[in-house]
Amino acid sequence: MRITVCVGSSCHLRGSHKVAEQLKSLVSQNGLKDKVELAGAFCLGRCTSGVSVKIDDKDFSIQPETTAAFFEQEVLKLL
Repeated sequence: MRITVCVGSSCHLRGSHKVAEQLKSLVSQNGLKDKVELAGAFCLGRCTSGVSVKIDDKDFSIQPETTAAFFEQEVLKLL
């Protein structure tokens, strides 16, 4: 599974660095380093709807405070 976090200017201002750090920590805490690849992208084309995150080819918009719930509901569900 590949999770891509937008780090472009709009998402950066909305907390993409915090989202990426939280995802990295959650992947590590759950022992998923061999199953989940984290990546960054300059723009995912969804600049008006929060921090853009993509799991493989599916788009999501999340916030730093919803990252843990996103991880449980979307990432763990797919694994």
